[in-house]
Amino acid sequence: MQLCDTHCHLDDARYNEDFEVMLKRSYEAGITRFIIPAAYPSDLKRAQSLSHQYEGVYFAAGIHPNYAHLYDKDFIQSFVGDEKCVAIGECGLDYYRVEESLEEMGLESFEALKDLQKKVFIEQIKLALEVRKPLIVHIRDASLDSLEILLTYAKELKGGVLHCFNADFQLLSLAKYGFYYGIGGVLTFKNARKLVEVLPKIPLQSLLLETDSPYLTPHPHRGERNEPSYIPLVLERMSEILAIPKETLAKQINHNTQNLFGEHFRIL
Repeated sequence: MQLCDTHCHLDDARYNEDFEVMLKRSYEAGITRFIIPAAYPSDLKRAQSLSHQYEGVYFAAGIHPNYAHLYDKDFIQSFVGDEKCVAIGECGLDYYRVEESLEEMGLESFEALKDLQKKVFIEQIKLALEVRKPLIVHIRDASLDSLEILLTYAKELKGGVLHCFNADFQLLSLAKYGFYYGIGGVLTFKNARKLVEVLPKIPLQSLLLETDSPYLTPHPHRGERNEPSYIPLVLERMSEILAIPKETLAKQINHNTQNLFGEHFRIL
């Protein structure tokens, strides 16, 4: 059974010492496709480099909302023509660590932070429209503003994925516009009641698997570095909650991944 990790930060320095061993472990676990979403400008360069060195590795070009002040359209656009670039992102809104973000960006108010993040999010949405690539969307404590922006452009976009889906019922309305819901290790947490409750309400044809490695390591490995080889743990928990055989779910999710990201992700 082969699967794709649609969101893994394999460019993170925590993999530097054992990257190939980690990747081999992932291949052996059946994970044969990987998408590295850019978060920071230097990450994007490394993500591109890794995608050309290793089989099945792809990347997305964009900037995380926490680094919105570093957004440079020309820089990001220089990567989008690469055949290994399959999406724009991760982009979106993050209102979680406001004080840290204000200091990082040199801003004086929460309103200024929101205005900047919204502006940069919209810029990346427009870039996705230009190059006809899907979005990888990061939303944290910003569901209403994110929904409002996405609904403005949803009919024109080539879809996208709500990475690390926050289980907000309001965001389920985006499924009819070709948006998918990235489900990762959080589903295995004991305090994941909200996600467990909302999961059956997500259309099966809108589910994707991810790890957000090296973060959000699933049970029973919490506290360790996360990696794509743990994807089967998420699939197993999803299978339990939905009462659907793992093989059936895997086939559907692989089909979903191909629908969103293209023929590179065809898994027979």
